[in-house]
Amino acid sequence: MHLLIMGPPGVGKGTQAKELKNKLGIIHISTGEILRSEIKKNSDVGIIAKRYIDQGKLVSDDILIDIIKKRLIKPDCYKGYLLDGFPRTIPQATGLKKIMNALNHDLDSAINLIANEDELINRILERKMKSGRSDDTLAIIKKRQKIYWKKTAPIIEFYMKMGILKNVNGLGEIKNITDKILKIIN
Repeated sequence: MHLLIMGPPGVGKGTQAKELKNKLGIIHISTGEILRSEIKKNSDVGIIAKRYIDQGKLVSDDILIDIIKKRLIKPDCYKGYLLDGFPRTIPQATGLKKIMNALNHDLDSAINLIANEDELINRILERKMKSGRSDDTLAIIKKRQKIYWKKTAPIIEFYMKMGILKNVNGLGEIKNITDKILKIIN
């Protein structure tokens, strides 16, 4: 199974991805985790990514497409995967489509978690208290929300036109949200 999970910052993409990978026996590929790992290693990609992330901006399409291209050819992806945090722009979505075509993979579903924007800001501020993420300040959160609606929201229509978009309310108990997702993708 080849899935992606999307939605605005703080909606629970990472949380649901971790639940779904266990239930479905597929791997979870988080571009955010990959980038944070590269930042920690102080790699060339990490240095560039940190500049973007600390300003609340999206990392460039070329860098992310290259990361995903290298990641999807690894053997642990053969059984299936769930993409989290990618794609976030139309160029990334078309790049992913090209990569998947070259690998003979079909995207089964694009899961779109939806929620109230004010609730999401509160969730992210609570997350900061636990995780200490550098991109969880109120100013950066609001900037990321604006970027989401400007650059990422258009991919909702992209996947709707492909007939694979599945909208799910991202607010509520984690287990209930997971159950709703499993029901609509099976």
